[in-house]
Amino acid sequence: MELKEATNILLVEDDSSLGYILKEYLSMHDFAVSWAKDGELGLEAFEKEKFDLCILDIMMPKMDGFTLAEKLKKMNASVPIIFLTAKALKVDKLKGFKLGADDYIVKPVDEEELIARINAIIKRSLGAIQPDPERFNIGRYEFDFSNQVLYLGSQKQTITTKEAEVLRQLCLHKGQIMDREETLRNLWGHSDYFNRRSMDVFISKLRKYLSADENIKITNVHGKGFVLDD
Repeated sequence: MELKEATNILLVEDDSSLGYILKEYLSMHDFAVSWAKDGELGLEAFEKEKFDLCILDIMMPKMDGFTLAEKLKKMNASVPIIFLTAKALKVDKLKGFKLGADDYIVKPVDEEELIARINAIIKRSLGAIQPDPERFNIGRYEFDFSNQVLYLGSQKQTITTKEAEVLRQLCLHKGQIMDREETLRNLWGHSDYFNRRSMDVFISKLRKYLSADENIKITNVHGKGFVLDD
């Protein structure tokens, strides 16, 4: 599988020398790079533009990389993140991965290794997205994920983005357990009490939307997740 010609990368690094070097090096390898010099500027850039991957320093002024990553994942749970930092302690690495990071690289960075890791992550990301269908049959319903619409005969129900994302995961795992923790990490960025309660609310709404077909069930498997059957 070939990479896109211009993978769009957000680089958030407060070290001017390293930031300049990485931006130039990545640009030489056909990546489109936006460089932000602190966490707040990184967040502003992410709000304005779509990025295929983010490279974040951790120790930065105004907003640290961990806080920034958490905010980015709430905005787009699927965006790949690489932490590039001097923080080499195991506890910091674990925290990074718990926040949904795809990789954690300790400085000083080897530029060729960074390129290789970026390419591997982008390929995994593309591979995970491309095979998934966009339309599903659920009992007597048809679900159009792209347009966030449920059809029942001539009736049409528009649902929210998060409702559509949860329903899509249920459809992809139809007849099997949709793991709660994995879904929370993928769609919400991480698992905590409030996000678990949020997921329960979305599941309740989806049950209501699908209630016209009594054969459709979304079953809660305690401690594991949910199963969609039709």
